[in-house]
Amino acid sequence: VQLQASGGGLAQVGDSLRLSCAASLRSFSSYAVGWFRQAPGKEREFVAGINGRNGATYYRESVKGRFTISRDNAKNTVSLQMSSLKPEDTATYYCTADWGPKSSTNVYSTKSYQYWGQGTLVTVSS
Repeated sequence: VQLQASGGGLAQVGDSLRLSCAASLRSFSSYAVGWFRQAPGKEREFVAGINGRNGATYYRESVKGRFTISRDNAKNTVSLQMSSLKPEDTATYYCTADWGPKSSTNVYSTKSYQYWGQGTLVTVSS
């Protein structure tokens, strides 16, 4: 299984970036997929998630209204559209996947996901 993230880079405050993740998963639509991030010296934290079949989405509070997660089950990809970027969004972003849907009780935990990508660095400069 491989999750290949791309799209990171250097941005200015207020800019937009789009992250993409290509997954080599059979029955991709049966997986919940999502994005976590980890800033230097900090724990990995949940950013956004989306279920496979019902398309339910989840976001951490600080990115609501700025980030949008989406998926294309035909292409086995998940994307994270980030806008109005802030310096505190600076981190390495990881895409992740796990079989079955998530709910508000388990979507936020790193322990709820089996597969992880290698990460892509997003740096927001002021």
